[in-house]
Amino acid sequence: MMTVVTTTRLRPGGEDEWDAAVRNRFESAQDRPGWVSGQLLTPTEEPHTRVIVGTWQSRDDWEAWHHDPAFLEQRSTLERLEEQSRTEWFEVVADARHR
Repeated sequence: MMTVVTTTRLRPGGEDEWDAAVRNRFESAQDRPGWVSGQLLTPTEEPHTRVIVGTWQSRDDWEAWHHDPAFLEQRSTLERLEEQSRTEWFEVVADARHR
């Protein structure tokens, strides 16, 4: 499994619209091959920053999702509301969850 972490600084005032677009993106991703999970986080000290944590079976699955019409539809909305972003990849070594 792979986890992708994208940290994005938003333009002030666009947070609610950006969050809604990411929620829609999560909904469309759930039906994609390889989707495992996703979280949208806000650092407690940085209200204009968002962190998306997505876990996929493979990086190829994540990249294929980027060609999905639902993904592409939200791209222009997200880009308009962003100032900068950074994406990092991690291989999942262990995964523990509450049962």
